[in-house]
Amino acid sequence: MKKLFLLALIIISQSFYGQNKDVKKPEYVIIANNEIVSMETVEKYGADGYVKSMTKGVSEEKRNELASKFGDKIGEKEFIILIGMYTEQEKTENEKKMSSQPVENKTVVKTEDKEYILNVNDNAKDFTLKLVDGKEIKLSDLKGKVVLVNFWATWCAPCLMEFYDIPSKIIEPFKNDNFVFLAISSGETQEKVLNKVTKLRKDGIDFNYGVDTDRKIWNDYAKASIPKNFLIDKNGVIKFVATGNAPGNLDNIAAEIRKLLAK
Repeated sequence: MKKLFLLALIIISQSFYGQNKDVKKPEYVIIANNEIVSMETVEKYGADGYVKSMTKGVSEEKRNELASKFGDKIGEKEFIILIGMYTEQEKTENEKKMSSQPVENKTVVKTEDKEYILNVNDNAKDFTLKLVDGKEIKLSDLKGKVVLVNFWATWCAPCLMEFYDIPSKIIEPFKNDNFVFLAISSGETQEKVLNKVTKLRKDGIDFNYGVDTDRKIWNDYAKASIPKNFLIDKNGVIKFVATGNAPGNLDNIAAEIRKLLAK
């Protein structure tokens, strides 16, 4: 639980400390004890043992309910973080329960050992991607180009945060090179994806958006969490993979793209 909590804080911190100057990113709105709080406050609650749960993203109905209370401070539903809190009594009981358990009986959270079906030095599985605008792109037709495949979803806040950095860190630097970026939404309808893409394009986040409604492409490449990036060389071989939107991740991908383009 503590590891998951710390990971969530890292994700949240990117909106506070990793803003892109060129494109204004959305900001996470964190709510605890029925008020909007800062990341520092959440960290203090966590250190003191008061954090029961953390929910990233809410329904449209819940978002509207919060907006009626907090007004314009509430942004898009994907970027709302709800912090569940223990009462004093619950906190005391929880601490007693944990301290009374023998070490060997305490719950151990086992993380997923394998998040990739295809790995570095594997041949990329061919696919035909339907873009939201109706066109199609076949991966094997891109031989001779370096291709970055990004798996995302409209509900995934880290995915959307990553998108706001991609134009400046990935698209613009390589716009005149043999490079293609493919953003593949996994498990969502074309209508739902197009609605989100329309908003993203208004913010200047415009590139090749495709849909993988039945997860056929995703199931050939990976499992578990998103965003996931697969960097494929000119011969169709995977040369770099990454999960999540940790600080510096896109910089690392950009460096790998440069190496592959130089070959």
